[in-house]
Amino acid sequence: MPQPVEVSSSVAEANRKRAACAPPGADDFEDATRGHLAVPPLPAIPSRVPGGRPVWDFAGYAFLHRSDTPPPSVDPHLWRRSRLAAIAGLFLVARTPEHAIYQVRGYDLSHMTIVESATGILVLDPLASHETAQHALRLYRETTGSRKSVIGVVYTHSGVDHFGGVRGLFDERGGEVPDIPVIAPDGFLEQVAGEHVHAGPAVARRAAYTYAAGLDKNPYAQAGSGPGLTRSTGEVTLIPPTVGVGAADHGPVPRDQWSGEDAVPWRPGLYRQVVGGIRIVAQRTPRAAAPAAMNLYFPQLRALCMADGAPHTPLGGRALDAHAWSRHLTETAQGFAGHTEVVFAAHHWPVWGEERIIEFLSVQRDVYAYLNDQTLRLINGGGNGPEIAEELRLPAALADHWYTRGRHGPVRQDVTAVHQRHLGWFDGNPAHLWPYPQAEAGRRYVDVIGGPEAVVSAARKAYREGDPRWAAELLNHVIFGCPERSGPARRLQTKALSQLGYGAGDGAWRNLYLGGARELATGVARHARQETGDLVRNLSVEQYFAAVARRIDGPRAADEQRSPIVLRWRVTGDPARECTTTLRNGVLVHVPGRDLLAGTPQATITLSRAALDGLCLNGPDFRRNFTAAVERGEIALGSPDHLPWATTVFAYVTTPDPGRPLTAPPAPRQAPVPPRAGRNWS
Repeated sequence: MPQPVEVSSSVAEANRKRAACAPPGADDFEDATRGHLAVPPLPAIPSRVPGGRPVWDFAGYAFLHRSDTPPPSVDPHLWRRSRLAAIAGLFLVARTPEHAIYQVRGYDLSHMTIVESATGILVLDPLASHETAQHALRLYRETTGSRKSVIGVVYTHSGVDHFGGVRGLFDERGGEVPDIPVIAPDGFLEQVAGEHVHAGPAVARRAAYTYAAGLDKNPYAQAGSGPGLTRSTGEVTLIPPTVGVGAADHGPVPRDQWSGEDAVPWRPGLYRQVVGGIRIVAQRTPRAAAPAAMNLYFPQLRALCMADGAPHTPLGGRALDAHAWSRHLTETAQGFAGHTEVVFAAHHWPVWGEERIIEFLSVQRDVYAYLNDQTLRLINGGGNGPEIAEELRLPAALADHWYTRGRHGPVRQDVTAVHQRHLGWFDGNPAHLWPYPQAEAGRRYVDVIGGPEAVVSAARKAYREGDPRWAAELLNHVIFGCPERSGPARRLQTKALSQLGYGAGDGAWRNLYLGGARELATGVARHARQETGDLVRNLSVEQYFAAVARRIDGPRAADEQRSPIVLRWRVTGDPARECTTTLRNGVLVHVPGRDLLAGTPQATITLSRAALDGLCLNGPDFRRNFTAAVERGEIALGSPDHLPWATTVFAYVTTPDPGRPLTAPPAPRQAPVPPRAGRNWS
């Protein structure tokens, strides 16, 4: 690895000034260490893959514990938050004679919560990968001596860090999953399919930069990522929910069925579930932290789980519905806060005491309401997204709390997301309606300014004057517009992005900047490839073919196949499924059963669900996997003449490219050889 870029005097001074004006906050360290029962027994969590790199590195973050004084290369607010996040181990959150709540923290981006009763344990949000969940449960067992069985699992949120480790809970049973309730908000599987399968390669690639698990861990590289330290890189697993909170068969509790044992007053929209004597009152919170999410109240312990609904940092996101988020927080505070002794969540640390809880939830609510209302006020006043993001700041009454300081996306990111939700990407200026792509715009800017050398000279002046933001914008034009002459621009851009990372108060922004700097210096990193086969295996047939459709090279298919190709599928098993896919106009159309409009199928395909999954999981080449499965007898065709039609369709199924750079143009690609209908291209 190249030597890190030294922090500039201007960034070091800016970080020093931010440290000097930080609000007091000793309560956080008391809360983050309260109930600490055990520390991780290992320096790292090993991979399940023989010879694989560790999926989680405790020892790598030891530098965070060496000093409470932030180094000049790390924003002081981020340094403090990361030091809190690095307090790892098993914690007791609440206890009564019959029940207890434990959390395993610092084992992944999120925390795993264990609710204990006389009959067993209920696990909430089993981390992001098999290995971390397995070791988290082991820590609980070794510390408490409990051998109680897992009697239920709850996913509060559709993010992978809330479900991906679930099969690790049953490693001690040889992987056998008992017949237990798996509870999630209605719509959970649809969101998992959309985010982690349909857009999975892009989401995984972006996450590799956002959480930067592959970056070195030190004051000049990865030093945390907002909700936690980073995200584990082990095997992602999934057990489908058996109970959908809010689904047709699990609606809200009517008033006449409410009980004093629920502890909080009845209101519309509350759900109840009882698992092994553990009583749960659920509040669905769609369109806040995720489209499918919920908060949970445990009346026997007077404990409230906020999932991702009220972390110790505002969470900006794609098309943020800040109004819905603030409304959900109002309902939470009104309905639960006066009956709660501790609030805990899937990230950060709990808050104890009714007065503090009411203030904590109310201020969080006010932050989202302020972001929504003031962004809309400025939009209606004629402002556009970038202008509003640059202008809008939280007032001191809201900003002077550690938990409102945006360390998983600064305020400008939240404001941009609110703008996007209401008005989309276009800011209303017609000059921005049809911009050139980066490479074309870059070439034109460089020509106008006077060539690459002139642009680099201007960027070097901006960099020396303490403006790496402007330097990065200038240099980006050279890198994309004149890649063959971009050597000096790349070297200076590495420095500019490093300074922007050192000065970023948000862990995700820091990681993106420093990951981009490393990419320019050493090339695209080979990020850990996480095993995600469980996600594919748990897709519905419709979701499966939707995922395949998103890999079709539409322009090629539309140009080369002028007549539809219809395939009839019979998926055996319990239950059996039949469907039809038609490749037409560059689109793979899926219809359950027979497609009444498609005409006679050119091929009939019979296979098991395992064989269907194998077409995606047995390697990147869908067509080759199909042909090999036919040769092994795993797939039966209506006739040998059907094979060329099927392989013609599958020749258009592309493979995502994980090696495409973010900070520079990709290398030119060779055009693929076109298939022809009726020819076996195996």
